[in-house]
Amino acid sequence: MINRRELLFSAVASPLAGAGRSFADRILPAPVNGGFRMDGYWVWCGSVIRGEAQRYHMFASRWPKSVPFGPHWCTNSEVVRASADKPEGPYRFEEIVLPPRGAEFWDGRMTHNPTIHRWRDNFLLFYIGTTYKGDTPSATENRVASQTLWHEARANQRIGLAVSKSIRGPWKRMPDPILQPRPGKWDALMTTNPAPCIHEDGSVLMIYKSSGNQGDLLRLGVARAERFDAPFRRLVDDSIFNFDKTGDHVEDAYIWRVDGHYELIMKDMKGGICGERGGGIHASSANGVEWKISNPAKAYSRTVRFAEGTNRTFTHLERPQLLIENGRPRCLFAAVGIGEGTKRSDSMNVAIPLGAA
Repeated sequence: MINRRELLFSAVASPLAGAGRSFADRILPAPVNGGFRMDGYWVWCGSVIRGEAQRYHMFASRWPKSVPFGPHWCTNSEVVRASADKPEGPYRFEEIVLPPRGAEFWDGRMTHNPTIHRWRDNFLLFYIGTTYKGDTPSATENRVASQTLWHEARANQRIGLAVSKSIRGPWKRMPDPILQPRPGKWDALMTTNPAPCIHEDGSVLMIYKSSGNQGDLLRLGVARAERFDAPFRRLVDDSIFNFDKTGDHVEDAYIWRVDGHYELIMKDMKGGICGERGGGIHASSANGVEWKISNPAKAYSRTVRFAEGTNRTFTHLERPQLLIENGRPRCLFAAVGIGEGTKRSDSMNVAIPLGAA
């Protein structure tokens, strides 16, 4: 652990956001035919960056619809890349980026949760992976993930990093996870949902998700590395958000830096913080550790307004991520579940343009 003065990264914190429009007020209608979906696959976790030739590239998770959405995202998912001429898409599949590579690897059975970033001439692909014993669940062979397998795969989830000089690869995976759980702590079970912020000097502030045991409320922690390929260390021992008293919890953070401070959006699991189950929360921080929930707290809704004038409420809207260009958020990407109530029958990554602050 390091002391509070070190948390400022030798920078003078600017006043936090609040003078401009709220995050929710910046959300514009989504194009009807934008985003990314694939026939025959569940699609989730979209993260977009502009690559060579000014083309936009989305890194996403997919797994076959021949098995149910859950728990098979944790056993069958793989990271893929799609591309488009403009940020909103539509995106077209190009390749599998992080395929299965054997149970002997920590990420050998599943990759998920991609988030793509760039520092100088390095493309940095953060993700989670897992391994487990036995065969991969397959509907064609009547193998569906058991509760025991689900718990094993979930507990083995770790955050990893793959690096490339080109958006098209080849990708070099770091040999080990970049952040391990801590036995006996609030984050003893796993490390997931990487949300890195890459600074100009190459240092990284990363928010992550974990819990102490299966079934515990989800919390977020924060770690820092001097460079993307240097060791990550926690900045504080406890989680940075704790809603245990009200039984609320959060996941799916995305963090960015603007005007000398950090901003964050994340998913409200039960709706007790922003007022909508599965809606988004906005927060800001001078140092990445001490966060203030915005007023209003709500950043986005599961109900999305589309360009032709209709509104559509999705069963889930998760893993929100932003396209940052010229230091400002330009587009919000989120994985959405399509169906009735809380039951998904289809999924895609939706692209939602953002107006100026």
